[in-house]
Amino acid sequence: MGHINIDVKRRFMGRFKYDNDLLQEITTFITNENIRSGEIRIIGAVKKARFGYFNQSTKEYKFIEKNEHMEILSAIGNISLKDGKPFPHVHIILADENGNAFGGHLMEGTKIFAAEFVIVDYGENNLERVDDDYTGLSLWNL
Repeated sequence: MGHINIDVKRRFMGRFKYDNDLLQEITTFITNENIRSGEIRIIGAVKKARFGYFNQSTKEYKFIEKNEHMEILSAIGNISLKDGKPFPHVHIILADENGNAFGGHLMEGTKIFAAEFVIVDYGENNLERVDDDYTGLSLWNL
């Protein structure tokens, strides 16, 4: 187990654009602001959602799509570098009109109804993701 000590460089609060792809909006924002390490929190609602479940046996994602309006109960994630570029790793929990919760790894295909965010920039920590042979995931190189 490894870890690093970090300081907060900047904090952002804002809202992502209606009808845009949530993951693309996050990626564009952190790229434009050159956020190389940090954290993300989002609340709001989506018009439709696409998220994934990582199967630990096959080492592949199963994609789940919900073509309905849902509340974002919580979307949390971190930012690090992957292939030298800012990369968001975000998990999302959504609720349907009956309060049933669904969630997983946020994927492209999630359309925003409303999305308010807090993004914290930890500065130049250069936390890099590398392929992990044991899990099949891209994990922090600590």
